[in-house]
Amino acid sequence: MAAANLIEGEKVQIVNINNGERFETYTIKGRKNSGEITLNGPAARRVQKGDVIIIIAYGILSVEEAKVFKPALVFPDEATNLLK
Repeated sequence: MAAANLIEGEKVQIVNINNGERFETYTIKGRKNSGEITLNGPAARRVQKGDVIIIIAYGILSVEEAKVFKPALVFPDEATNLLK
């Protein structure tokens, strides 16, 4: 979460590349440096272990802030799920 600048309880959109599912949920803090992404409740039925997902967080910015904003992009290692 820290690498992507996400905070606990933040609303996020999940996009599952494998099956096309898109849904909204919120972040829950997990074990630090575990490389795990875990979905609970109904969301857990929309993603299978090994699926490639994109996690999107949105913000409200002024026009000037948006012009200089640089999003945090995180690409974990596919074998270990740890940050490269």
